[in-house]
Amino acid sequence: MTFSELGLNATLSEAVAAKGYTTPTPIQAQSIPAILTGRDLLGGSQTGTGKTAAFTLPMLQRLATGKSRPRSPRGLVLTPTRELAAQVGESVTTYGKGLHLSSAVIFGGVGIHPQIERLRRGVDILVATPGRLLDHVSQGTIDLSQVEIFVLDEADRMLDMGFIHDIRKVLKLLPARRQNLLFSATYSPEIKSLADGILRDPVEVEVARRSSAAETVTQVIHPVAKADKRRLLSQLIKRGNWSQVLVFTRTKHGANRLAEQLGIDGIPAAAIHGNKSQSARTKALADFKANTIRVLVATDVASRGIDIRLLPHVVNYELPNVPEDYVHRIGRTGRAGEEGCACSLVSADERGLLKDIEKVLKRPIPVENIEGFQMAEVDGLEDARNTSRGNQGRGRSQGGGGGGNRPRGNGGGGGGNGGNGGGGNRPPRGRSGAGGGGGNRRNSSRPRVASR
Repeated sequence: MTFSELGLNATLSEAVAAKGYTTPTPIQAQSIPAILTGRDLLGGSQTGTGKTAAFTLPMLQRLATGKSRPRSPRGLVLTPTRELAAQVGESVTTYGKGLHLSSAVIFGGVGIHPQIERLRRGVDILVATPGRLLDHVSQGTIDLSQVEIFVLDEADRMLDMGFIHDIRKVLKLLPARRQNLLFSATYSPEIKSLADGILRDPVEVEVARRSSAAETVTQVIHPVAKADKRRLLSQLIKRGNWSQVLVFTRTKHGANRLAEQLGIDGIPAAAIHGNKSQSARTKALADFKANTIRVLVATDVASRGIDIRLLPHVVNYELPNVPEDYVHRIGRTGRAGEEGCACSLVSADERGLLKDIEKVLKRPIPVENIEGFQMAEVDGLEDARNTSRGNQGRGRSQGGGGGGNRPRGNGGGGGGNGGNGGGGNRPPRGRSGAGGGGGNRRNSSRPRVASR
């Protein structure tokens, strides 16, 4: 089957061919014809399956044949992260260059005034993150009343990041009569509820088992003591001559520290996360794609916005607190039918997290021991706390009240909501906390990060 056989016009078919694609992926083959007929669509597709083109191509064709309203967007794509917004915007520009349609991408972390000037000139298709979009609405610089096609991309990540209220605000600004497309890599009851409130008699497309990893990705576990993780990672990269490696950590501070340590080991690396400025994030990603740096160390904010077709290696330096995020992370490799490798460096404190991930995958991940490295039975008190947290499945222990910011007593009891443990952030001198008190959700797995 070719793209033209799906109903795409010659201009779009040629644009796809120019990108080197000849055969539609399953999500494209099932979605494009339905969207071209004007139907609402609920797409369940694991990451890396060509989902962006599945909605971008038919949206371009439908809007190209309609009446242009240059000052009001007719197509709106809502994404959870800046990187994903930029990726979708690039696809719109690339595929639509032969059409008389204008587009713009708006997100936070950069100045709003250039965006205002761009919107004043009018756009047909707008790609946006929720926070910055609502900023423009509040300033009266954008009108959403003429939107004909609304796309909610990575809906599950939207909910994970706490954007449900922003989504509802945006929906109230859209016209009642419109085409709605909702895509999600995983499909929870919350996603089903959201879809029921947006979609009208939708076509449902699911090309892979929900919460499953791509079959083209080889997965492996390397047991290792926590203190030896950096040394093992450096060895894997050097001995394997890995040229392009995406490494995931749980925290922003951990990403910065690991990137610096890899640099000391002679491995060029950069970190990307929500605390980085947008210019720094853009530069790090560009350097990584250009092979100027070998390693990009990222938090989960980047797991849905990095699109490198031939990315060969993904490493979980630390397992995610949310099991489904494992699928999103390793989905950065093995994209569009290509092969990839995803390895996880697992220490004793992460055994509970690994168990939760294997429940989601519905199968165990193969284990490969590396000579000179082995998992310690207990990597200190921090391991015991994290194992307890991991067994809760989503990073929320259910113990009693933990310590506050500067505890004055003898330490708290059980952990709070995703706290770091250890009796609080700044324990008083001379008094050690007895329990594993909570903190201020420093390692919470569901932060609302940097989309404004």
